[in-house]
Amino acid sequence: MIHDVVAAEYQGGYRIELTFDDGKKGVVDFTKYLKMGGVFERFRDPDFFRRFQVHTELGVLVWEGGIDIAPESLYAEATGSPLPEWMVADEPALRA
Repeated sequence: MIHDVVAAEYQGGYRIELTFDDGKKGVVDFTKYLKMGGVFERFRDPDFFRRFQVHTELGVLVWEGGIDIAPESLYAEATGSPLPEWMVADEPALRA
């Protein structure tokens, strides 16, 4: 089951506390995204990183320029739940 992000609060550094539609909360450290390159290069600018929003219609965390992160990945990290089986082969860098 996919759980939408319904709220997000900046916690300092590259940490954001997320709340999901099932009421679960957790803090995600986005530092690992700095190593991924590509669109995530923009996260190196702390001011840019802090300008995230919750896209309420899609239930995802977004940044300007169309940057978003799958809510399944965020839910797994924030709650300690496993990634859905269909994602495990698709996102090996997020498991590191």
